[in-house]
Amino acid sequence: MSIRVLVADDQMMVREGFSVLLNAMPDIEVAGEAVNGRDAVDKVRELAPDVVLMDIRMPELNGIGATREIVAAGTATKVLVLTTFDLDEYVYQALRAGASGFLLKDASARRLAEGVRVVAAGDSLLAPSVTRRLITEFARLSDAPRPLAAARAAYGGLTERETEVLVLIAQGLSNAEIAGLLVVAESTVKTHVSRVLVKLGLRDRTQAAVFAYEARLVTPR
Repeated sequence: MSIRVLVADDQMMVREGFSVLLNAMPDIEVAGEAVNGRDAVDKVRELAPDVVLMDIRMPELNGIGATREIVAAGTATKVLVLTTFDLDEYVYQALRAGASGFLLKDASARRLAEGVRVVAAGDSLLAPSVTRRLITEFARLSDAPRPLAAARAAYGGLTERETEVLVLIAQGLSNAEIAGLLVVAESTVKTHVSRVLVKLGLRDRTQAAVFAYEARLVTPR
């Protein structure tokens, strides 16, 4: 089945450009377009897309507010935020609001399509330059890491292994890399990740990484 995408941007040329690029992919279908954040929230309710390509800076309701409303509604729709600036001041806020990832607007068609696929599959996506900005923000906000036992007691009753997996997610490791490091099957890691998300009430790996930093389970190097 095709991945259904909603393109939300207040600039018509941008919307149409992304729509053309994505509709050219055999496994992606543009289900609709939204002209601002409020329109995006309404269109998600109407069309139930798999992924929203969300511009941050829009009139009436910006991408952060729209993302927050979409997530609060409990929809399965994932939000992939597109930004013009790799040092956008709203990066951290949008992740906290529930965005599953970020891409810069000058990303190639291949990168854009791959980003949609990654987010639709439930994984997280952060452009490297945006990741650097995010880590800088974490470094500013974070203190010393909490002892793992104290963090488990305070946050969701995670087991020792689940806490270990959460820390590795925050360090940017994939399931395969975590499996290799812990010497377990990748399917076992997927189970741990799912349990971490359920226990902490999180949507995806991006939210898990944000949680780990804010809980001071890890600190940026």
